[in-house]
Amino acid sequence: MLYTPPIARLVEELCKLPGVGQKTAQRLAFHLLRVPAEEAFSLAEAIVDAREKVTFCTRCFNFAQGDLCEYCADTRRDPTLVCVVERPQDIVSVERTGEFRGLYHVLGGAISPIDGIGPDELKVRELLERVRKDGIQEVIVATNPRVEGEATAVYLANILKSLGVRATRIASGLPVGGDLEYADEVTLGRALKGRLEL
Repeated sequence: MLYTPPIARLVEELCKLPGVGQKTAQRLAFHLLRVPAEEAFSLAEAIVDAREKVTFCTRCFNFAQGDLCEYCADTRRDPTLVCVVERPQDIVSVERTGEFRGLYHVLGGAISPIDGIGPDELKVRELLERVRKDGIQEVIVATNPRVEGEATAVYLANILKSLGVRATRIASGLPVGGDLEYADEVTLGRALKGRLEL
């Protein structure tokens, strides 16, 4: 045994965090043991507080502290425009742009037959119910630009179009500061198709 049992347990628990390997977990554990006790207890309290108080929005399935998340509760947002994302953290990325003032819908993943995830395992039914009930005019599909995200986008577009709702997809292309030399063919092709007037 390399550590006393409490330290070993702390390292083991920290290793369960995404992107945290054994060495990083050890560094974090030793850091938490060196900081003043109130800092360590404050972190522990924040974790417990978040677990106890954060739920899912009953409308869009984003993280929320009550029935509705801050976006669904904001009456200044456009209720006829919905941006569909895979995970709640994707909303933060869209919000950082400052370009979107509609509402959101979190699917909870993407269609992936190889992983046994079909439309029934996602919040697709709930999205379609919102479209029918809430007068939504456009759905922007902002799933990740991977095979699963693309399959999900195509699936949603087909259903939404049959309901008479405009379905759009976020454009994908080259990152700012990127070089054409390193772009793959699909990304460069999409950048060309999604070009804008100067």
